[in-house]
Amino acid sequence: MNILIINGPNLNMLGIREIDIYGNQSYLDLVKYLNELSKKYNIKIEIFQSNSEGEIIDKIQSAYFNKVDAIIINPAAYTHYSIAIFDAIKAVNIPTIEVHLSDIYHREDFRKINVIKSACIKSFYGKGFLSYGEAVEFLVGENNEIS
Repeated sequence: MNILIINGPNLNMLGIREIDIYGNQSYLDLVKYLNELSKKYNIKIEIFQSNSEGEIIDKIQSAYFNKVDAIIINPAAYTHYSIAIFDAIKAVNIPTIEVHLSDIYHREDFRKINVIKSACIKSFYGKGFLSYGEAVEFLVGENNEIS
């Protein structure tokens, strides 16, 4: 299985930003965790992070041409207003899972608006790095439409 993992704006600042919400682990710690998951499940992953909406859209579109099996995306702040990322996910028709480190539904009111969710087959949130782990486990699991 070939999975593209996309991380949106400010995730590169993990371990620095809002430690009370996101913890003190860095983005490099997240990358290490994801690489360990790929070895554990014998899957191929590509990890991408951008603070730019256009670059994220370009990456989603390239996944179509690169024959990616699935996408895991943490759209970060773009979750709450990026119709363009929603449209890109819909356009490529690749099974996509949305993840968030924090529980966006128990934070500020504006974070409860999620324009990305309905373009995705599943969402995992509120468990830190484990949100990504649950997404990978879902994709490689026997009881889903991806396997």
